[in-house]
Amino acid sequence: MSNAHGVLVIDKPAGMTSHDCVARIRRLYGTKKVGHTGTLDPDVTGVLPICVGNATRLVEYLQDLPKRYNVVLRLGSATATEDASGEVLEQAPVDAAAITVERIEQLLQSFLGEIEQVPPMFSAVKVNGKRLYDLAREGTVIERQPRKVTLYELTLHEIKVDGDSVDISFTCTCSKGTYMRTLCVDLGRALGYPAHMKLLRRIKSGPFVEEEAIPLQELEERAASGEDLSRYLVSIPQAISFLPSYQVKPERTRAVRNGLATALPGVDAEVGSLICLFAGEELLGIHRVCRGDKGLFAKAEKVFPAEV
Repeated sequence: MSNAHGVLVIDKPAGMTSHDCVARIRRLYGTKKVGHTGTLDPDVTGVLPICVGNATRLVEYLQDLPKRYNVVLRLGSATATEDASGEVLEQAPVDAAAITVERIEQLLQSFLGEIEQVPPMFSAVKVNGKRLYDLAREGTVIERQPRKVTLYELTLHEIKVDGDSVDISFTCTCSKGTYMRTLCVDLGRALGYPAHMKLLRRIKSGPFVEEEAIPLQELEERAASGEDLSRYLVSIPQAISFLPSYQVKPERTRAVRNGLATALPGVDAEVGSLICLFAGEELLGIHRVCRGDKGLFAKAEKVFPAEV
């Protein structure tokens, strides 16, 4: 099945790294050309789009898209890793009566928009060539520079008391690079309590949603039964259908496929934005909109072979 090309939307199970999932998909589809579009920690479940074959050329575009998560924040205890897997560092009983729906909704609203986050020590961020989680495992804590991320939506679902702790369930839609663990810690700090992320599930990544995701175990079972797994791949044109498309004149098809720039008469697009060029239903490539002396033109970023 090494000629398979497209995006496989996996429902990642807990206990596996994103790299583990990629390794499994390489074996199932018989190709080394496999890559995921955004790391999920081992304990996190949910939507993990994996690009197969020529679709690996889409990774940089898909991983930049917003993500949506279902989150459970636990008030009352902080951990070394900022999630439930880490050693408990601090505990404090929570006054549950003070954790009202109105208060939490106001707090969530105050976090919307662009915020700054300090990456957790247990993260894959590199500082001076070393991963932070490697330093953390050595017992080293270093200063980290804050990063700007954007929170587009925060919706409260439930507040549940559990002994001296309180669990707050909410949905978050955010830009790439947002640490849900750190968000939970920061929300807890704003409420005056130690906190950590108890549970996390990704329910959307770019255009891909959990309803279309197939559990990895089910995919492997279908492969064992002899089923053709290519049917589970989202085609390359469909995977990037969130980008505007433009039909190329037949006489320009060969030039575009050879990577040459082409004019965009009648196109209303922002300079610097991405656009897909098509010949009928056939995807020719992903192009960057540029402006020249004669108006807008498309400069090739990725050109796809005819079989795509």
